[in-house]
Amino acid sequence: MKGRNMTRWRDPAKDPRQAPKSNLITAEGASRLRAILDHLSRVKRPAISAKVGEAAAQGDRSENADYTYNKKELNRVIARIGYLTKRLDELQIVDRLPADTSKVFFGAYVSLEDENGEEVHLRIVGHDEIDTKKRWISIDAPMAKALLGKDVGNDITVLTPNGETFYTITAIRYAGM
Repeated sequence: MKGRNMTRWRDPAKDPRQAPKSNLITAEGASRLRAILDHLSRVKRPAISAKVGEAAAQGDRSENADYTYNKKELNRVIARIGYLTKRLDELQIVDRLPADTSKVFFGAYVSLEDENGEEVHLRIVGHDEIDTKKRWISIDAPMAKALLGKDVGNDITVLTPNGETFYTITAIRYAGM
């Protein structure tokens, strides 16, 4: 497709569909982002730069696939480093428990029971920490918005593509933030 960036990662500043809405992040999430940034800066960028140098030393760059590929990869890594550096400056790290840990707030692990009696466990995190395998959802997600400020025993309704789904909060806990 002409004019479209088909890489997996897109700078949210250039792709409003992916723009983060919230600047909150847990301390462990910020630590993970810093580790990624450190790896990109200290390991990946130098390694790819060396490959670009080796490929450039082979002569004609116009038909050198190694040079072209590694140069593009280097540009992607540099863009990601720039994005992470800027994003880490913008983020507000939440490293304290809320005053009332009996209610659902940012960072909470929440257990729910749906209308069929099935248990659902999730955590409310920042946009940069979403992990579908762990069931960590963004604080900006409709489910999280429905949960915020609620207590154990409260019922919530979430609108899904299949209609409304009803849940009851069965447990709330916080890790040592």
